[in-house]
Amino acid sequence: MIEQSDLMRIIQKYRGDAVVVTVERASMAWPEISTNEKRDVSPTVMGKGSSFALGLCLSRPDLKVILLDGDGSLLMNLGTLATVAESAPRNFYHFVLENGMYATTGGQPIPSRDKVSFTGLAKEAGYIVVHDLDDLEDVANQCQSILEEEGPVMVCVKTVPNPRLGRSKAEERIFARRTVGQATRELKEDLRRG
Repeated sequence: MIEQSDLMRIIQKYRGDAVVVTVERASMAWPEISTNEKRDVSPTVMGKGSSFALGLCLSRPDLKVILLDGDGSLLMNLGTLATVAESAPRNFYHFVLENGMYATTGGQPIPSRDKVSFTGLAKEAGYIVVHDLDDLEDVANQCQSILEEEGPVMVCVKTVPNPRLGRSKAEERIFARRTVGQATRELKEDLRRG
């Protein structure tokens, strides 16, 4: 299993000018790692990160979009896999941080956590490329080439569980530097310039 922050540091190293969309727990950690805040956005609606990222991909096919999704979040909107596959965005990189739990709501196990294969579901839905990774060295060695593949690509990474304990969601949001509205406006402005 991989620490979420270690995975994110590798993604940051190879992201280039990609937009990074984060959901739930990833939204708390990513701002401390990202070096391109204007290209980061978090829709903050559990289960809808993939839909949001797909919209960005379709509106800007010239731009890579990296989604840092949770397994619990994806499980709440599995239908998006078929929609992504049907739309076939070549610029979509869907990283699923698989920790087997609804970490945002306190660590309850997700249904079928030891049985469900998110890459299997994505492949059957029609994703072009899928990867299952659980070793940090493999992530480090493959991340650059993965981000050069033609999508949609799903990368399911086994991560160390990190449930929210002690702090409320509102208290954690204090660490988020920008609101969703601010992030979206800044992203639009940055994309217009670049």
